[in-house]
Amino acid sequence: MSELRWDPLKQHWVIIATDRGRRPRDFLVEPEPTEMTSCPFCYGNEDKTPREIYAARPAGPPNSPGWKVRVIPNKYPALRIEGELNSRGYGLYDVMNGIGAHEIIIETPDHNRGLAELTPAEITEVLKAWRARFLDLRNDTRFRYMVLFKNHGLRAGATLSHSHSQLIAVPLIPPVAATELRICREHFESKERCIFCDLIDFELQSGERVVREFANHVVMTPYASCFPFELRLYPKRHGHDFALLSDGELGELAVAMKDMLGRLKGVLKDPPYNFILHTAPPRQPRLGKPDYWSSLEYDYHWHIELVPRLTQIAGFEWGTGFHINPTSPEDAAAFLREAEF
Repeated sequence: MSELRWDPLKQHWVIIATDRGRRPRDFLVEPEPTEMTSCPFCYGNEDKTPREIYAARPAGPPNSPGWKVRVIPNKYPALRIEGELNSRGYGLYDVMNGIGAHEIIIETPDHNRGLAELTPAEITEVLKAWRARFLDLRNDTRFRYMVLFKNHGLRAGATLSHSHSQLIAVPLIPPVAATELRICREHFESKERCIFCDLIDFELQSGERVVREFANHVVMTPYASCFPFELRLYPKRHGHDFALLSDGELGELAVAMKDMLGRLKGVLKDPPYNFILHTAPPRQPRLGKPDYWSSLEYDYHWHIELVPRLTQIAGFEWGTGFHINPTSPEDAAAFLREAEF
């Protein structure tokens, strides 16, 4: 029988339609070819992109070959860094200028290797680039939140096949993050514990949805998964801010990420997916709210969300806010635990 499951963090219901019982082979997606005669992210094409902001380069001048990871401004940014916010009312509406930052992290110079194919050492260099950009962007007091995400495959929104991720800084707290931050704060105020730590402890004891446990990380399928084979990667030790991780901790995270991506690719044959890093917002001053982020380091817990794009959102989902998942998270976890890769 199908079940309705409540997600206490995202504050929504999900229908786990177990009667449909779809298995990994039911979701296999043929890769869609992308035609490109010259990729701007490849070695030798540095002059075809905006000038780099950051690069892991053992030697050589900026904006030249020889790099391992390269960060550039998006050539067609959703938000621009120049200007003032000018927040204002417009009738019953609110409007502000499109101020922010939009950056591209080119994860490898090799056009034919995705994040799953990189070594843990190479993934660590990518994580160091993410950390460096978070630390730099939070110095701009106009930015209230930064979201790091990766679109892999055309169905997930990737317009260039060369492996890359994106970082966007925005001048307000997005609704998804605002809900999660509020729930974390309320749980801590009530119980003086982190809701993520409680969730991780429960899932480790249950084991049903655990895909792989490491010394300091765990990969699992969420109890109320919106999509088939949806995954979460959590640090087992409490920490609110990804940008505060040491090089050693980034190396451990890289091993867990490599395993998670490898299992997903092994089971679903390199599916399109969206990858989101959720971390604490910068502690920018809030007018009239001097204690607004006072419990953030205790109540929030950074984590990674990975959503394979195997099903489509249709009328029922748009009309109700419910999601229908035809593969239970318990079955998905079992398939991924047994993956050969």
